[in-house]
Amino acid sequence: MSANDPGSEADSERASRDERLEGVDADADADAAGEVPEIDEGRYLYCIVQVDNDGAEGADSEDDATATLDTTGVDGEPVSVVVEDGIGAVVHACDGIYDSADLAQVRRWLVRHQTVVDEAGQAFGTPIPFQFDTILRGDDERVREWLREERDTLERALSGLADHWEYRVEVVERDPIEDAALIERDERLRELDAKIGDSGEGTAFLLEKKLDQRLNEVRAARRESLTADLEERLADAAREVHSLERSPTASLDDAVADDSGGSGAESDGSADDGGETLCRLTLLAHEDAESEIGSILDDVAAEDGLEVRFTGPWPPYTFAPELGGGSGEPDDSQTHGREQRREP
Repeated sequence: MSANDPGSEADSERASRDERLEGVDADADADAAGEVPEIDEGRYLYCIVQVDNDGAEGADSEDDATATLDTTGVDGEPVSVVVEDGIGAVVHACDGIYDSADLAQVRRWLVRHQTVVDEAGQAFGTPIPFQFDTILRGDDERVREWLREERDTLERALSGLADHWEYRVEVVERDPIEDAALIERDERLRELDAKIGDSGEGTAFLLEKKLDQRLNEVRAARRESLTADLEERLADAAREVHSLERSPTASLDDAVADDSGGSGAESDGSADDGGETLCRLTLLAHEDAESEIGSILDDVAAEDGLEVRFTGPWPPYTFAPELGGGSGEPDDSQTHGREQRREP
């Protein structure tokens, strides 16, 4: 294909656009070599919001609109909203990525990032959030250019997500059911248990392994049944419902959650207070549906031995569209005072 072909020009334009959007893991070669990508001038991206140009503080014109959000960003940097035709990027000026061997420092940065996104949501409505350390190369004018290039995608996403927020649900069994109770309820388990008592040492050992396997199957089936039932009930109130791994993948986000006193989970699905996590769900729902969702979860929490942890509203990290810089995801248990525990 020649350089003058429309397809070639489009590929070149996409490549140029992607080069400018620099996330914390965007430069794979530099990351593999242990190098930090160099950025002479850039804009750290927190989120995208819908902005009324006429009401944007500090807006000089429709083509040169910049509003200031009354908050400080990562590392205490002043935050602004760069606006192009009613769509704003919440940013701060930077000249490099935020990288440190000090985990406590990175935790502070990450918490501040999430706080700015939260405050932008309160000021402008549901935002499209970016992951931590997403940086657009260039100045404010480059940000406006990028907003023009992505306008159709951003406008559809902002319109579709308006007044919708993400909620997280975790169902925990405070006192996991004993093996003896499961054996009493399951015919196959009763048969294996009886055979073990009547068998010699070698045969009993093999039967005990089968018993353990069957116990795991029964527990898994019980969790799956509870999850499917809850998903079906929540689907009537939420726009989207997705099941998550029972325990969050170990990540920086989880470390921040530990620092802020949120609920966590071990890798085997055990909750940090000794209970067992039966399921974890993420929901996209209209803000008016929060009470209905809460009522459904109250019914679940009314069951003996169950506790429901309900967090939100969050910016829709999980449900944001894929852009050049990607979207972030909240830590699973950090609540900033927004966690509700539903239990009898």
